[in-house]
Amino acid sequence: MHIIKVENLVKRFGSITAVDNISFEVEEGTIFGFLGPNGAGKTTTINILCTLLSPTSGKAYLNGHDCNSESSEVRKSIGIVFQDSSLDKDLTARENLVFHSYLYNVPKTERKERVEDALRFVDLQDRADDLVKKFSGGMKRRLEVARGLIHRPKVLFLDEPTLGLDPQSRTNLWEFITGLPKKHKVTIFMTTHYMEEAEVCDKIAIIDKGKIIASGTPQELKRIIGGDVIYLKTDDNKKAMEDIKNLFDVEVSEKDGEIFISALKGDACIPEIIREIGERVLSVRMQRPTLNDVFLKLTGKEIRDEVASSGDSIKETVRSYRRRHD
Repeated sequence: MHIIKVENLVKRFGSITAVDNISFEVEEGTIFGFLGPNGAGKTTTINILCTLLSPTSGKAYLNGHDCNSESSEVRKSIGIVFQDSSLDKDLTARENLVFHSYLYNVPKTERKERVEDALRFVDLQDRADDLVKKFSGGMKRRLEVARGLIHRPKVLFLDEPTLGLDPQSRTNLWEFITGLPKKHKVTIFMTTHYMEEAEVCDKIAIIDKGKIIASGTPQELKRIIGGDVIYLKTDDNKKAMEDIKNLFDVEVSEKDGEIFISALKGDACIPEIIREIGERVLSVRMQRPTLNDVFLKLTGKEIRDEVASSGDSIKETVRSYRRRHD
């Protein structure tokens, strides 16, 4: 069953087309990754899904409801954890969850049980009465996810959920997040600039300049590369790129001072390259395709080039949503 369905969606702001005739579907109970650089159309699409914008044309449905004409029902079906923390640091963990349950009209008879269940689920029951300002970054993130689930949404939007966390906290949080679809029967709609994290997605859509340029499972997307990836540094990259293009039937580009080459058999290609331009080679390395390689090939930039801004963050979506909903 499709919990989200987008059909030929277009959104224009004057002469600017922010979303350009995109269509995609998200299966219920899955983790869906929505990836793209700044200005790609991610936030505009998400704003439409969250009922904050009306499309110029096309349709968007969430949990069977039209995001444009049934906004109230759609809002009941979503939870959002955005990039910057929005917890009240002067309240305890329990108080933050109770306050959220009031905002979302959780039935009074269920409020206490849901709060306690949420605290246990994120393993914060022993810190329930501690002020949030005493929490680590990882603990705050877990509490925000618990808060996003307290009203039992069908879809939970996660915007860069591990941004700013140390590697161990990131790993622990992702182990927790990947269990959400099964344990809470919730669909995850996420963005991340850590491409290795996007590996957990069941399906990914890459959007650039308002258009979805690729979608599929992580493995399906990696096959776009068509082979191995070779990174090469030389004393004259421009000349080396010209020579490699002329000598070998491979795709060549440059990023951050390294030549980027996709080749069907990288281990066989490297000796040939060294043989032809070896005296100019400073370093060479090969790796199997990653999602970051796919993103670089399709958009010409790495996902880490994306700098978070208020204009392209779910943070602003949530603030506007709450102003309209409360």
